[in-house]
Amino acid sequence: MEGLVHILLLIDAVIMVVLILLQSGKSAGLSGAISGGAEQLFGKQKARGADLFLHRATIVTGVLFFVLAFLSGYILQ
Repeated sequence: MEGLVHILLLIDAVIMVVLILLQSGKSAGLSGAISGGAEQLFGKQKARGADLFLHRATIVTGVLFFVLAFLSGYILQ
């Protein structure tokens, strides 16, 4: 059981990294952060299409990662 949880945790981590890297950036790097990129951070821009799917999938994999890490660290040990 412990080995299965660790394998699922590793697979989930790889999928989460891939999903994060596939997402588009919200600002134009450091120059965007200095010259007003923070306005986009607090703005109400809705994600659509593939960005919405990537956003939701990242949340799901993040929650799954937390649950598996908790299960691995506290319940199985």
